[in-house]
Amino acid sequence: MVGLRKAQKEMTRNLLLEKGLELFIANGYAATTVDEIAASVGTTRTTFYMHFPSKGELVRSLVATVNDILTQADNPSLTEVAASNDPELIRQFIARKFSQWPIIKPYITVAHQAAALEPDIQDTIDSWFDSAIADIERGLNLANRFDPGTRRIRCSLAFGELEFISRRWMRLGWLIDPDVALDMMVESWCQLLVDPAQPPRN
Repeated sequence: MVGLRKAQKEMTRNLLLEKGLELFIANGYAATTVDEIAASVGTTRTTFYMHFPSKGELVRSLVATVNDILTQADNPSLTEVAASNDPELIRQFIARKFSQWPIIKPYITVAHQAAALEPDIQDTIDSWFDSAIADIERGLNLANRFDPGTRRIRCSLAFGELEFISRRWMRLGWLIDPDVALDMMVESWCQLLVDPAQPPRN
């Protein structure tokens, strides 16, 4: 019985996330109410607040979902890619991110809508981005590549490029050939993260 209640609770939480995302996309974050999200799942605001203290907390859970979608597909991890000194692994990583953008677009769109109204959600997004930058920096640290004083900015520039292009794509679509974009971004990442004088790490 305890296991059944736990499963039902988890199912309700997942439905609130799913329907909340759908309503945010359809109507906008600001215009969507807790009552509407709860009603779309066939429950009440009281039940909503048992799972999420606020709409903002639901969005923070959506950001966590995006992070899971992105990182679970990464084998090797971003840290391992950065440590590898291997342009081919960098290409594979960036190409994989390009392919994931259609999946994560609704989540990212809603997160930025919410962040415009709630500073703590912007803090969540900033922390998420800082974590990705730290993953890249950890790779350079493991490889002991480049002056330690330059590693953070190298990683920030590399991730910043990817983030900027992803946001442009989510608003406007591909305005340039995606294959060209991939080639140029790989070249830029290699300039920042790869030492051509060293062989790739196995």
